[in-house]
Amino acid sequence: MRTLTDIFKALSDETRLRMLALLLRRGELCVCDFVEALGITQSKASRHLRYLAHAGLAADRREAVWVHYRIPERMNPEADAVLEALRPLLASRDIAEDERRLDAWRASRAPHPACRRPLPGIAMNATGG
Repeated sequence: MRTLTDIFKALSDETRLRMLALLLRRGELCVCDFVEALGITQSKASRHLRYLAHAGLAADRREAVWVHYRIPERMNPEADAVLEALRPLLASRDIAEDERRLDAWRASRAPHPACRRPLPGIAMNATGG
């Protein structure tokens, strides 16, 4: 039951739901992408992303000072079942403003290669993100 409790606690926050929706739509994202897309501080973004990771809903990888998050390829059965049920609900959410800010942020800077390199097997959308 502890795992299921952790999952539902992680999903009980609007910011974490927005983060999960972005991960489902855009694939792997750097913490800095969440900061710009959601208009939150780096510490707040990191804290919320760690909460998702602790619940098994996100996986991270570190490259130098950058930390990237994605939907894990393999999840525990509870996280997998909840995410599959949640996927269509998050797909129907209007996060256009978050995506607009993310696209503007990515277009406005020369990214460090660590922030733009997708992992093999991660579907990328037409914007490259």
